[in-house]
Amino acid sequence: MQRIIRLLKEKNSYLERFYEINESEMSNFANRNFDGLESFYQTRDSLLEMIRDIDERIDGENRESHDEVAFTQSSKVEVELLLKEKTQWVKAILAQDLHILSSVEKEKSTIITELRSTTRAKKVVGAYHSGNQQTQLDEEV
Repeated sequence: MQRIIRLLKEKNSYLERFYEINESEMSNFANRNFDGLESFYQTRDSLLEMIRDIDERIDGENRESHDEVAFTQSSKVEVELLLKEKTQWVKAILAQDLHILSSVEKEKSTIITELRSTTRAKKVVGAYHSGNQQTQLDEEV
């Protein structure tokens, strides 16, 4: 049972790191700094992989020790507290992810709008520099 408790604590520490990484990157997004986006997602994926590994080890421990170990009341309480903490981290991370997705979508829309505006401006400048302008000048001379 102590191994499961240790693994749950480790999992919660990774979830806390995940949360902190999100917080840090959200402040960058608020300043319209998306330069570290790829690195951000790679770091998150690495943490998720570690969490998956811990979940597999917890499952293995649970299957192996379920019949052999009698759970004490104090260990049950500790596991319940750790699971509640995990739930709180997960809810907080989900809220962050919604905010992150919103920020990325908003920036993407802004970039698309700017690209369309630039394309229109290029067309206008191209039309201005077309042969039509020279024809008008020649006629005036």
